[in-house]
Amino acid sequence: MSYLTGMRALVTGGSRGIGLAIAGAFAREGADLCLAATDRGRLENARAGIEGAVATAAAPIELADFDITDRAACFDAVARLNAEWGRIDILVNCAGAYRASRFLDYDIDEIDRLMRVNYMGTVHMMQAALPGMQAREYGRVINIASTAGKWGSANQSAYNASKHAVVGLTRSVALEMAGVGVTVNAICPGLVDTELGEGLVAEYADISGTTAEAMMQALLARIPVGRVIQPEEVAELAVYLARRESGGMTGQSLLYDGGMLMV
Repeated sequence: MSYLTGMRALVTGGSRGIGLAIAGAFAREGADLCLAATDRGRLENARAGIEGAVATAAAPIELADFDITDRAACFDAVARLNAEWGRIDILVNCAGAYRASRFLDYDIDEIDRLMRVNYMGTVHMMQAALPGMQAREYGRVINIASTAGKWGSANQSAYNASKHAVVGLTRSVALEMAGVGVTVNAICPGLVDTELGEGLVAEYADISGTTAEAMMQALLARIPVGRVIQPEEVAELAVYLARRESGGMTGQSLLYDGGMLMV
C-alpha cells in the first residue's frame, strides 16, 4: 500500500540531508514531488537519485531553484505549482542554516541570516501555501525544527532562537488552521547524519577547543541510544504526518533525538 498516492508535495531543502530523505520516502509512497533548493545542480542530482531508486515514481519530479529568504520567489514557486498541479497537499519546510558562536561574538548579520533562513523562510512558504490548503479544506504542513527549538544550549543561541521561533510558529498556526482539514506539525531531530550535522559538530568543537572526534564522542554520551539519527528515520515520521490518517495530530513538535532530551 502506498500511503501518499495522489498527493502533491513541495519539499524545501530537498536536494540533500533530511529534505532529500523525506522526498525519497514520499516518492516511494506515491506522492507527486517538487524539490526546492538554491543549487540547481544539486537538485538535478537529487532528482536523478530518487528516480533511480523509486522506479514507480507517480510523475516526473518537478524542480524549483529559489532562495526561501526571497518572499516573492516563494510565492512565485507556490503559484506555479498550483497552476501546474491544481493544488499543493503537503508542504515540508526543511531548508535551514547553522552557525555556532558565543553570543557576544555573533555577528549581527549572521544572526539575521539564521533568522531569515530558518524562521522567515518558513513563514514565507507557509503564507504562500496555506491559503490554497485552507480553501480546499485539506493540507499537511511539516516544519523541520530541531532539538535546539526545545531547549537552551550554549554557543549557538541564534540558531536556537530561530528554531524556537519555528516551534512557536507551528503551534500558533496550527490553532488557526484547526477544524478546516489542515494540520501543522514540526519534527525536532537531534544529531543527524547529514552535512549540516557534521558541520555542527566541527563548529562546536572549534569553539570548545577540542577535536571533532572528541566532540562527537561527548555528544554520543548524551544520547541514550548511543548513535546519531539517520535522515531516513526522520523521513518515516514525516510520511506519517503527511498521511490523511494523521489528521488528528496538529500543533505538535515531535522529538526524534535518540532520547537525548529525555535525560
